[in-house]
Amino acid sequence: MSYPAPALNRERLVTTLSTVLERAQEALAPFEWRLVGTGAALLHGVDLLTGDVDILVKDRAAVDAFAGALAAFPSLQSPTLLESSPQYFTRFDVDGVKVEMSTVEVAFDQDYSETLGRGPWEHYALLPCGPYLVPTVALELRLITEFRRQRPDRYQPLLAHLAAHGCDLPFVMRGLESAGLPAQTEATVQAEVLAALADAPFRSVPTLG
Repeated sequence: MSYPAPALNRERLVTTLSTVLERAQEALAPFEWRLVGTGAALLHGVDLLTGDVDILVKDRAAVDAFAGALAAFPSLQSPTLLESSPQYFTRFDVDGVKVEMSTVEVAFDQDYSETLGRGPWEHYALLPCGPYLVPTVALELRLITEFRRQRPDRYQPLLAHLAAHGCDLPFVMRGLESAGLPAQTEATVQAEVLAALADAPFRSVPTLG
């Protein structure tokens, strides 16, 4: 059976996350986790097309605990190791919204990636979501992801939001310089980011870890 990805707005995202946490908050309490992906941007207040909810964890045991807590909802993928990634991954249908949780088991010692290394664990904000606080990756990390993937429909709204609300431009530039973009693409990207964010208020990238 196929499950078409719905376009989530912020209200539906909050409702979905609240439903998930009502069931899973206690099971996840021993583990670190982060909201990542376009859902993270949406919870920050950026109007992005969002089809599902992505949660990152460090430990496979967290994926198993999450799956147990959500056992009342239809399972779209029982916990499994995706060796090509590698990730330990599960997916549920929560009232019509795909909710995914996974590890990302790739060695990486930098802090500018949204899902690898130290970045998501050091640079995040606790955002209100109904009665809960959701640890959500910093928008600067999400911006670097979207530029690395070259998705202007995603990075342009992020640029506009950061320009209006503030950002850590030196951190963004450092991340882009280290993102492995081709030289010509990197120069174009850096020029676009500087043009968009040069006058943005400075706001240090959130560092709560």
